[in-house]
Amino acid sequence: MKRRQFIGFLGNSSLALLATTSYAHVAPTASKEFVFIEAEQFAHHGGWELDQQSMEQMGSPYLLAHGLGIPVPDATTQVEFPSAGFYRIWVRTRDWVAPWNAPGAPGKFQVWIDGKPVRETFGTKSATWHWHDGGMVKVGKKAKIALHDLTGFEGRCEAILFCKDANFKPVNEVDALTKFRRDVQGLSVEPQDIGHFDLIVAGGGLAGTCAAIAAARQGIQVALIQDRPVLGGNGSSEVRVWPEGHTNKARFPHIGDIVNEILPPITKGPNQVLNGVAASYFDDAKKLGVVHAEKGISLFLNHRVMKVETEGQEIRSLVIQSTLTSQQKRVHGRLFADCTGDANIGFKAGADYEYKVENLMGSTNLFNVLDTTNKADVLACECKDKSALAMKCDIGDYNQPFPRCPWALDLTDKPFPGRKGVKTFGKEGLESFANMWYWESGFSKDQVNQIELIRDHNFRAMYGAWDVIKNVDKLYPKHRLGWAAFIAGKRESRRLMGDIILDAEDFKSQKAFEDAAFPCSWHVDLHSPKNEFKEGFEDNAFVADYTRGAEYQYGGEYWAPYRTLYSRNITNLFMAGRCISVSKTGLGPVRVMKTCGMMGEIVGKAASICIKKDTKPRGIYAKHLSELHELMKKPGSHRA
Repeated sequence: MKRRQFIGFLGNSSLALLATTSYAHVAPTASKEFVFIEAEQFAHHGGWELDQQSMEQMGSPYLLAHGLGIPVPDATTQVEFPSAGFYRIWVRTRDWVAPWNAPGAPGKFQVWIDGKPVRETFGTKSATWHWHDGGMVKVGKKAKIALHDLTGFEGRCEAILFCKDANFKPVNEVDALTKFRRDVQGLSVEPQDIGHFDLIVAGGGLAGTCAAIAAARQGIQVALIQDRPVLGGNGSSEVRVWPEGHTNKARFPHIGDIVNEILPPITKGPNQVLNGVAASYFDDAKKLGVVHAEKGISLFLNHRVMKVETEGQEIRSLVIQSTLTSQQKRVHGRLFADCTGDANIGFKAGADYEYKVENLMGSTNLFNVLDTTNKADVLACECKDKSALAMKCDIGDYNQPFPRCPWALDLTDKPFPGRKGVKTFGKEGLESFANMWYWESGFSKDQVNQIELIRDHNFRAMYGAWDVIKNVDKLYPKHRLGWAAFIAGKRESRRLMGDIILDAEDFKSQKAFEDAAFPCSWHVDLHSPKNEFKEGFEDNAFVADYTRGAEYQYGGEYWAPYRTLYSRNITNLFMAGRCISVSKTGLGPVRVMKTCGMMGEIVGKAASICIKKDTKPRGIYAKHLSELHELMKKPGSHRA
């Protein structure tokens, strides 16, 4: 069996497991020979992106043809069949605009076998993930399989199944399908034990990365788990939200040292926008380099936590799954830090939390625009057709048509940021269109379990607006979409409850706590739909407003307490990032990334004291607060 495909014969148990209810009692009329291909395990992803954001809901990641209207290069893999002959092909996919009954099915793609397309076009049916029947195909013993994008507009494929039984139909139910995946891949039911750690940090954004570094420098063994190939989360090249917040403040001037060590040394100018700028600004390699230099950190990139194992009120271990191979591993720990943003670890462990799906701050998918007449920008661009674009520009062909998008938001007669004559927060034109945080949606959607839908709505807004600007308003004929995030930049979801729940009133009254731990400097920044763009989109708002005015400000920086950084009922669980113990209004000042990174520094330092003093996170406040404060006075580079 090759690593990237799974071939064999469906036995009675596997067949029953994979069959739908309607076919479960139908005896196969032909051979049970099959080939199962996980999309993420294609040998070459080409221009397709690996999307893991909905693994809990789907059981697996998928490949996304994220081409901004330009078809992406093929994903390819080699397949060996049990025998030559005719097979029915099934492709797990969906029509991503169908939830809005939108016309056009923009995510069209083909499956090619040895350079020839299967007759059926995929991505054209069903609002939900399903097995799209591709009909019967004839294959030899070996074949090259390709995912061939037709549009560049977010086609997606999760798996492909070839089966010689023409009457067979695979199940779509997630648990059964997950078990089948693991059976056919020959993966052990029991995850592989890969060791014990003093601290396990889940989530490799700034909070988690800083926590891991701070802890390792104090001499304890750390596992850092991140479900993307890069660190930084919202502050990475994949999401490109510029980190905000003030560090190195007077009370504990070294808190923020690690944050600044891993971030690029770039200072924003007055009114400068650095959201959505080139990947190099975010310097993913720098973050990885600092982590790799710490011998006490075991880094697990491309792994997602799928299960939390507890005993009483303590976490004992995490089961993590590779987003590339589906292999599962078990990591044991004494202490855990939930830096996932969505509080995935605490939630799975039964920690007390708050989360209400209404009046939420939304998620953003940033994007930028490229002027093709600027040769330097073209040569530096991140477009998947960069070579072809550069060649066109070399001969003076700067025209950049963009197709009509009837499936996107219909903004033909609507105002929106970037449209001629529309000012948004004092800006207009391209300056208000690209790189802007306020392209935001999901205010009344579940930011955990509906993130694919929320992200896709952001895409419909972006594509719909650009369609109008290009084809209705006839503006910017030599510009094109240059880059867009497909990983959602979230602001709000679950918050874990600690011994203190910090509220906006605490900031405004400057309530003092003896366990002051990290400085907050952002205002009480809460988002909601912007009224001037809501008409006609009351249930699907796509532009945000923010709270401002004296009632949302507080004097200077505010030192938030350590007791917001550990769970009140799971005794060995820390948290850092936007899932700490704050109220909804208290989230506003703490959620920006430099502040979250400093939370991580405190968690890492506190964890090291826990290990050395054989105590739990609450024990730091009860017995060892002075030791924590002494450690906070030391430079971030200090090593035990």
